[in-house]
Amino acid sequence: MLRNGLEPWHLLIVAIVVIVLFGSKKLPDTARAVGKSLRILKSETKAMKEDDAPGPAADPGPSVQVAPAVIPAAGEPAPARPAAERNDAAR
Repeated sequence: MLRNGLEPWHLLIVAIVVIVLFGSKKLPDTARAVGKSLRILKSETKAMKEDDAPGPAADPGPSVQVAPAVIPAAGEPAPARPAAERNDAAR
């Protein structure tokens, strides 16, 4: 039904109707206002994206490394100190 919905002559008719309705004096002011609004919208969406995304300056704090638990094999005595203390002593 709408194979060629928007042809060039449709745009010409729309442009003529807009000029007749609003007048040629108001069109530049309207276009300028729309341009300002789009610029403001673009800058605000960019600021919102920057607020949401954590930047490289955001430091999550020191990373904590957890040593894996050591399970003694059958017949081996259990270690006297927890695994975390053994790793610290080895450094």
